[in-house]
Amino acid sequence: MKIITELDSLQIPESASIRQAIATLDKTAIQIIFVVNAEHKVIGSVTDGDIRRGLLAGHSLEEAVSLVMQRDFFSLPKDTGQKQAQRVMRERQFRHIPLLDDKGRLHQLAMTSGFLPNIGRSNRIVIMAGGEGKRLRPLTQNCPKPMLSIGGKPLLEIMVEQCIDAGFNQFTISVNYLKEQIISYFGNGHKWGVSIDYLEENKPLGTVGALAGLTDISKEPLLVINGDVLTKINFAELLKFHEECASAATICVRQHSVTIPFGVVNMNGHEVSGLQEKPTLSEYVSAGIYVLSPHLLRLIPKDSFFDMPQLIQESIEAQHSVNAFPIHEYWLDVGHPETLAQANGEWA
Repeated sequence: MKIITELDSLQIPESASIRQAIATLDKTAIQIIFVVNAEHKVIGSVTDGDIRRGLLAGHSLEEAVSLVMQRDFFSLPKDTGQKQAQRVMRERQFRHIPLLDDKGRLHQLAMTSGFLPNIGRSNRIVIMAGGEGKRLRPLTQNCPKPMLSIGGKPLLEIMVEQCIDAGFNQFTISVNYLKEQIISYFGNGHKWGVSIDYLEENKPLGTVGALAGLTDISKEPLLVINGDVLTKINFAELLKFHEECASAATICVRQHSVTIPFGVVNMNGHEVSGLQEKPTLSEYVSAGIYVLSPHLLRLIPKDSFFDMPQLIQESIEAQHSVNAFPIHEYWLDVGHPETLAQANGEWA
């Protein structure tokens, strides 16, 4: 157990926005902050999961953080001994407990050492890199889409290095189109100090069909990423969310808005009930990043074309728990000429 006494960076005023809370969380490795009132009394706690659940509930990043904070958080008095605090954390399976003074102000934060970022995560990363990238022709005529350059480095290498920085070291890359280029470039992963193997498709198997060929699967959830995604998502929080929701599958989602360039007529039969001038429609869409529990792989037919929506639908019909994880971090589908140009202009 660790005791944190530097507390200024862990507190935000109740007037702060959700966006400000995200920025504050990003600055600390402790992954929890506390909301305080004008008297510095703690009135709520906020974690990454609280924010993402709030976004799914319809709250915007500009709304007050008090709308998503946990008001019924657990705390202990400031004079609680370390052994007692450790016992309570173990019994309740808490990763952190705030210690408050008699006025409800934050005095210390007790946290388990295991709450720090993990090094050497045992989860396997599967990157789906077999597509032809037809929408990016002629750039992909002689180059597989995941090997296109973003800021002077192949997109696939950026993805691998991001996962390595997050503590992952077991990779499987699904390949088909111009697969020799990918295999030659990455090899067995020795250059990056990780293990890389390949699922080699002899024919297109869809967005998830190749996973039926996975062998030597552990009990840990798989992190599956489309090979044309550029993002700064927090993979540790994604896996934590998957675990907390007891999910069989977790789908990363991104809010996407489309403005209809015409006046939309609302009708009841032939009777007009309203007219909306150029309305904007907003929906959550799949971001091409998934966490799958290994038992779901049994639903994928071998050597057959099978897409991720089919797997998700069959999982739901089999009454497996499927949850959505909203992304508020940078995300871009680098599958179109305009988004590829955007990535080269933005990525740093």
